[in-house]
Amino acid sequence: MAARIPPPSPEYLQFLSPYAPGIVELALATRRLVLEEAPGAVELIYDAYNAVVAGYSFTGRPSEAFIHIPVYANWVNLGFHRGSELDDPAGVLQGSGRWVRHIRIAQPADLDRPMVRAFVQAAVARAKRPDAAAAKSVKKGQSVVHAIYPKRRRPK
Repeated sequence: MAARIPPPSPEYLQFLSPYAPGIVELALATRRLVLEEAPGAVELIYDAYNAVVAGYSFTGRPSEAFIHIPVYANWVNLGFHRGSELDDPAGVLQGSGRWVRHIRIAQPADLDRPMVRAFVQAAVARAKRPDAAAAKSVKKGQSVVHAIYPKRRRPK
């Protein structure tokens, strides 16, 4: 039996409301894929300057997030915090920094590529889990708004 995916929080849906319906659908479909592979992950939401971002962490700590989904005006990225450590012989992951890599999701079919789910599974497998004592305080599947930026350079 598959884990139940919690619905998006009202705040997240509100932050996404200025975006075109197709972009909102891409964001929600990407979220669904991540939560299918990472049941119980804490969703960390940012209404930021350039994008609305949902990050995912099993500990609830932003510094231990393993995947993030920034939503832009014309696409969604599926980002991997330690993506440079993921096996990527075909060079699918984009980015040249020390750690972060991403896949651009511009249409629903992009999520159907098998390697997309494989990268999510690999990131989940490497994600830090809370120790036994800390696990008691982590609210699995919780959605937490971490920041709301007053200035925005994105759909308003």
